[in-house]
Amino acid sequence: MIRRFWKRIKAIVAWHWPILRLRTILLGTLLFVAALPGFGAIFLRIYENALVRRTEAELVAQGAALAASAAVVGGGITLPTAPPTVPERYNDRMTEVDLRSSPVLPPRPRADSVAGHPDPAALALAWRMMPAFQETKVTTLASILILDRQGILLNGPEAGGSLAALPEVRAALDGVPTTVLRENAGYPARQALDWLSRAANIRLHHARPIVVDGKVVGLLLVSRSPRALALGIYEDRGKIALGLAAIFAMLLMLSAVLSRAIVRPIEGLSRATRALASGQRVSARQPTLQVVEIRALYEDFEQMADAIEKRSRYLRDFASSVSHEFKTPLAGISGAIELLQDHGAQMSPAESKRFLANMAADARRLSRLVGRLMELARADVLVGTTDARILPRALLLAVADGLSSKDFAISVNLPEKEPEICIDGDTLEAVLTTLVENARQAGARHLEISLRDGPGMVAVDLIDDGPGIPDADRQRIFLPFFTSKRELGGTGLGLPIARSLLQAYGGELGLVSSTRGAHFQITCLNATHRLTDD
Repeated sequence: MIRRFWKRIKAIVAWHWPILRLRTILLGTLLFVAALPGFGAIFLRIYENALVRRTEAELVAQGAALAASAAVVGGGITLPTAPPTVPERYNDRMTEVDLRSSPVLPPRPRADSVAGHPDPAALALAWRMMPAFQETKVTTLASILILDRQGILLNGPEAGGSLAALPEVRAALDGVPTTVLRENAGYPARQALDWLSRAANIRLHHARPIVVDGKVVGLLLVSRSPRALALGIYEDRGKIALGLAAIFAMLLMLSAVLSRAIVRPIEGLSRATRALASGQRVSARQPTLQVVEIRALYEDFEQMADAIEKRSRYLRDFASSVSHEFKTPLAGISGAIELLQDHGAQMSPAESKRFLANMAADARRLSRLVGRLMELARADVLVGTTDARILPRALLLAVADGLSSKDFAISVNLPEKEPEICIDGDTLEAVLTTLVENARQAGARHLEISLRDGPGMVAVDLIDDGPGIPDADRQRIFLPFFTSKRELGGTGLGLPIARSLLQAYGGELGLVSSTRGAHFQITCLNATHRLTDD
């Protein structure tokens, strides 16, 4: 059920997904990555949280300065008997509030009515500090209230009431400065963009004790709304604009680099591929800015183009050779048929029999050619299995025993430690049979087969005592249809088939020497060393 649903979703996405250019995808990706910090600053409250913490820091500094001033005023002005103690190290105060984790309390309630009266000393201190409060309030736009040690308000519209029930007030009366977040009851109706800002209707309240001679004689309650997100952005518009311009310039530079390093090379490779498909060989020019994967892609394309050109040339030459090989027997058969049709009645039985025998010989040659061509085609498209393994000792002995005769002896020279080679047994037997039969047809009377173990490769050498191969023919013996025994029925396809079979398994067939007899060498991958390396 879930799999069908997922397939349906993928089908819908694939149906509606637009086909875009690579340039567009790269540019869109870069723009998205560049915009992530901005999205994080707004939607993850990073920038707004910084504004709130800045407001808290300002309230803490303001409250600390006013509380210290009130403590000096409340304690009287006395000459110190010794210089004040200077701490060896100052510690920065960590902020307390966090928009993502700090709770937002309800709006500050109205002060409770109390029967008692405020502390006269604290009331006198409040009146003496009132000018400083007013001046500070005008500058910072913060609400500044002073309370006595019982939590009774000494200024403001609710003077005489008690705020002792508030948690921040209780903490400050215990000597611990505290900052809390509360809803702003005086905030106007929500605006259209308020969903972007969590701090739009929040007010910070900081309570700080006034300590005189080590005793809490009162406290200051300072509150202010944090700077609005839009206002903060407006105030930092210069920095933000400079950052956006730098990011945009960097995007343009990265887009140009990616275009020259990736997009343009791919487009050039696409043009070269279309030209190659139309039969034209166009060399793809390497890009100026090299990328490892793109360079490897260009190298693979050049190899593919070389292989296609080589294969095309091989097919042209092969078709020409096939046409020539088929043309001769077909011409003989056609001529014999024409003679028999025109003069068959006047021919003697011996002449008719001779013409029919020639036609039969040409037909047999055509049949052999077709069979060998089928074998060559299968060898050319053969893909050897990667797990093919064989211990060749038993196979070499079997081939030597099966193909030896009274006039043709085969000896086998094997090492003490038998290596394992990467090839199929039937394939190796077919190659060996072809080479042994070639040696026999060349007139050799003895053939030596030896096995040599080497690093990474195993060599099988076949050395006969025949007349050898002329120097003029050494470069042509592996060409299709080349044979020096055409009158004996040779097709010239045996060695090409044997080489193709070996190449399918990563091996090779070569002619080492031909001065005194023919010396062919079969090389195959050494399975023992290959397993050790893996």
